[in-house]
Amino acid sequence: MNAKLIEEIADAVLYEGYLLYPYRMSALKNQKRWNFGVLYPRAYAEAQTGADAWTMQTECLVRSNAEPSASVRARFLRLRLDGAVPRERLLDLVDDTAELETSEVVIGANRRRLSGDLYKLRVTLTNPAPFHGATREDALADSLVSVHLILGLDQGEFISLLEPPDALREAAATCKNEGLWPVLVGEDGARDAMLASPIILYDYPKIAPESPGALFDGTEIDEILTLRILTMTDQEKAEMAQAGERTREILRRTESMPPEQFMKLHGAVRGLQPKEPL
Repeated sequence: MNAKLIEEIADAVLYEGYLLYPYRMSALKNQKRWNFGVLYPRAYAEAQTGADAWTMQTECLVRSNAEPSASVRARFLRLRLDGAVPRERLLDLVDDTAELETSEVVIGANRRRLSGDLYKLRVTLTNPAPFHGATREDALADSLVSVHLILGLDQGEFISLLEPPDALREAAATCKNEGLWPVLVGEDGARDAMLASPIILYDYPKIAPESPGALFDGTEIDEILTLRILTMTDQEKAEMAQAGERTREILRRTESMPPEQFMKLHGAVRGLQPKEPL
């Protein structure tokens, strides 16, 4: 398992959209937050129209000659006035079922043999926090944000749900995913890890090599955002710096970016193949 490569992708998911340009708390879009993968308190979610979830589930297929053991890493943010605090909880699935219950999250996992060497792995997450507020902003203070899972195997292999083998398409279609979607992660061709993400990704996602660092804005417009940051007034930059260490890092990185790095943000062409002669 290429832990570094997996962490890069998982961190991009973790902070995607947590603070938006112009990276100032006075901006309306950062006061009225919208985030990926929010797990609300049950009491709040059930009082709404059903759009806000208090539980999530992911299912995927595993092929193994022995009963597979799996590691489940649940990662999320807790929003605070001075930024976002990352959290991580770990559950090991050694037998058919396992559960971890904390004041922040309840994680349940189970495996079930479908046939021969084929298993289905299911992980559920719930938010057990009580809720005594009145508004969505109140609920966000007790919510888990950018929730995702890193799943690992000690033996066997995960099966892609995007491109399963023909013989496993029917089994793959039975996997039920709510709020999370599992994709293969790590080195191309590796099958010992999956990322269950609230953002729909493809198998083996990668960070673009041209990107000098995260901008968190839920877009792929690094060049435009970088230009906009450079045109901020001193007062706007000062307010941006007060939004937290991660926004201060964006500011430092942008202001010190060498010209050759900036030119790389303009774009790149990949995967072109020579045209076959007619």
